[in-house]
Amino acid sequence: MEQTTKLQFQLGLAFFGLTLNNASDIRKNLFSTIHEIVFHGKGGYDWETVYNMPIWLRTFTFNKLKEYYDEQVETNKKATQGNTTQIDLNNPTKNTPPQSKQPPSYVTKRAKK
Repeated sequence: MEQTTKLQFQLGLAFFGLTLNNASDIRKNLFSTIHEIVFHGKGGYDWETVYNMPIWLRTFTFNKLKEYYDEQVETNKKATQGNTTQIDLNNPTKNTPPQSKQPPSYVTKRAKK
């Protein structure tokens, strides 16, 4: 009897449900998604609204925010790609720009009494 049960239920469960470990992972994923939308939404979403969103809308919103921030990262990488400078660790002052010997123009001398 037990042999036929194993063959009949290949997943090991006789019903469609969540195991305890699987349920905790799903909850963790849900709350992580809600946090990311609320945090990176910059005030556009509150926790309760995101929690009550339909799953398809929450997923869509999360993916749009992810696309936006990934695009920002790529833009920043491209902007700073040509501006990188190598620093010589043996002589760190080698690549620093020379300091001006002249004081800034807003510095004035104290009046003599």
